[in-house]
Amino acid sequence: MYKTYIETLRPRQWTKNLVIFAGLLFDGQFLQAYPFLRVLAATLLFCLVSGITYTINDLLDIEADRLHPTKKNRPVASGRLSKKPAIIYVIILSIFSLLASYLLSPKLSLILIAYTLLFLAYSLWLKKILIVDVLVIAAGFVLRVLAGLSVIQPNYFSPWLLVLTSLLAAYLGFGKRLGELKLLENNAGSTRKTLEGYTIPLLNQYIQIIITSILITYTLYTFSAHSEQPSYAMMLTIPFVAYGIFRYLYLLQSETITATPEEVLLKDRPLQLAILLWGLTVIVVIYIVF
Repeated sequence: MYKTYIETLRPRQWTKNLVIFAGLLFDGQFLQAYPFLRVLAATLLFCLVSGITYTINDLLDIEADRLHPTKKNRPVASGRLSKKPAIIYVIILSIFSLLASYLLSPKLSLILIAYTLLFLAYSLWLKKILIVDVLVIAAGFVLRVLAGLSVIQPNYFSPWLLVLTSLLAAYLGFGKRLGELKLLENNAGSTRKTLEGYTIPLLNQYIQIIITSILITYTLYTFSAHSEQPSYAMMLTIPFVAYGIFRYLYLLQSETITATPEEVLLKDRPLQLAILLWGLTVIVVIYIVF
């Protein structure tokens, strides 16, 4: 039974919470034990809170999810976890996460509250509004980055990274909508209202614009990645970012790929390799060159 409770928190989607480490990594504190452990604790709490919002969303969307070819297998929609135990579960985890986050950092607790309220609004209203549904997801990623920063004392953090985070999140968000349209075809509107307004050509145009913006923004960021000692060495990471973006675009355009971004990340080896090489290059540049 405990596996059902864990499953409703959607641990497969927790990979997106790794962005919480962005501030730590680019601030040059990634190899320091104390800041690392604090950010790790913040990440675990964010995983818990995001899981709470997923469970709430499942409770609110139970009827629509039962019409979806894959969402119908979720614990709440399938009936493996009934409503009352799910509500009690949400309340207990919410109290625990609020207290634990406040002890770690009062700022973190405020960010987690803001995230929860934002996605409550998303579950109730905002997900029904075209474009806004994806922008809210992007805002959630920005809050993740801020959560990581809230538990350390950053020496320097470029605002370009926040812009980049929101663009990457929007890219993944519109990519997910494209995958849903391809999967559901004519029944898309019955499971997500905004899919009635999106079309595959329109989403492709959005994605093309965002890709251009990501490449420009990341390139500009590499010029100011570390203000204390100006260096252009971060430009060495640009090819890995470009490959990752183009690889994901290739997967989106593949007729057989309709998976969510987190599923693609967990399964696609070339994309994983690009991320690994990017991460190793960033560490070398920031922690050795700088």
